[in-house]
Amino acid sequence: MADLILAIDQGTTSTRVMILDKKLSVRGQAQSEFPQYYPKPGWVEHNPEEIWQSVVKCIKTAIARAKIRTKDIACIGITNQRETTVIWDRETGAPLANAIVWQCRRTTEICQRLRKQGYEAMFVNKTGLVLDPYFSGTKVKWLMDNTPGLKAKAQAGRLAFGTMDSFLVYRLTGGRSHVTDVSNASRTLLMDIRAVKWDSELSEILDCPREMLPEIRSSAEPIGVTSGMKIIPDGIPITGIAGDQQAALFGQACFERGTAKCTYGTGSFLLMNTGDIPVFSQKKLITTIAWKLGRADVNYALEGSAFVAGAAVQWLRDGLKVIKESKDIETLALQCEDSGEVVFVPALQGLGAPHWRPEARGVFGGLTRSTTLPQMARAVLEGIALQQLDLVKAMEEDTGLKLRVLKVDGGASQNDILMQFQADVLGVKLVRPKMIDTTVIGAALLAGVGVGIWRGVDDIKRVWVTDRDFKPAMSDGKVREYVSRWEKAIARA
Repeated sequence: MADLILAIDQGTTSTRVMILDKKLSVRGQAQSEFPQYYPKPGWVEHNPEEIWQSVVKCIKTAIARAKIRTKDIACIGITNQRETTVIWDRETGAPLANAIVWQCRRTTEICQRLRKQGYEAMFVNKTGLVLDPYFSGTKVKWLMDNTPGLKAKAQAGRLAFGTMDSFLVYRLTGGRSHVTDVSNASRTLLMDIRAVKWDSELSEILDCPREMLPEIRSSAEPIGVTSGMKIIPDGIPITGIAGDQQAALFGQACFERGTAKCTYGTGSFLLMNTGDIPVFSQKKLITTIAWKLGRADVNYALEGSAFVAGAAVQWLRDGLKVIKESKDIETLALQCEDSGEVVFVPALQGLGAPHWRPEARGVFGGLTRSTTLPQMARAVLEGIALQQLDLVKAMEEDTGLKLRVLKVDGGASQNDILMQFQADVLGVKLVRPKMIDTTVIGAALLAGVGVGIWRGVDDIKRVWVTDRDFKPAMSDGKVREYVSRWEKAIARA
């Protein structure tokens, strides 16, 4: 009997594939990086064909390492970098241009123009999102405005738009399924999150013809089957899809209202489950759909996104050549007792929630002749954590709920210095799971629910395992000193 899950995690800098069993034991896995393109300052692109090849390569390698029969794969789950935008030809499946990545800031002027035209309140009320270059809708408009003949082809039904999940499903099914799930659709500026459907008024404002939009489906249900793939058989059902941060929320078993997680990846993303009623933020957080399981009610979440987290460590590694590997920052930071008065604001690509300042730039403050490199390294880690303080404060005010526990995951959650400092400045216990790759775990769990391997969330709770807790240990006075320096520095960013 087929009982294995093939989970695809298509991320910002790499693709990862895992093959897991129903106990969430990893039978085989593979990861492949792909190039990032920066054609202009603030612009970020991916080549969708290179991403697709990374997916194919990882599937093939993971299967080989698992030493399984492909007929034992019961289902496929997909999680993905969310707002990254692709337009492709329906007949050939070929992309018409490079994908515009969620980090790309090229649509800043479009967002400013829409605000001046008085549209921001409409977008916030319908989508739960702010007008920021982060989201897909203005990326589509930019492509329409800057690619001759694109809109006419789209209106004629020749083109397809989607986030990366849609593109992968289209390829995996041989062009038979053009779909997205509710969580990814909620990140486009094109969907009414109460009605859970595309909104014609928003589509018109953003010059996105309805003919190019994917069908919106649940996060856990059969949405297509594989076709024409040489490395896996035809007919394997794709039964789970969610954007990476919603998948991580699900993978962290944050099923009850008020439960929250933070993922520390390229950026950092803090989500709180708000149940079946959307909470529209007064503090400039994002109201988003977390997931929908089959015919059940939609689950909503509040989200705060910081654009740079692990990317700040990568900058130290690749840009300044301070460290050889990202993990070396912990060794460097341990060479000093504290950061002194050094503070770092990781606004290397603007500031996300709750500030929404795309023009902001990174800041090192408090430098003196006695400042050391280890202190600066520690300040980078502290800056990553202090961003979450702003988000938690906003989240608690919006919901009236006091955060008691924060579940953490993602690559940077392995850094014990960062995690302990995070617990200290938030004043809450952090819980790190044994399996920190919760985005791909979430995709696997959703796919398993969609095909019936797990009957629901109660089954999932039984397979979730804690690795370590981090409890607050810093004095209140010391925390206030850090927060005061942070608030002054972020005002200058």
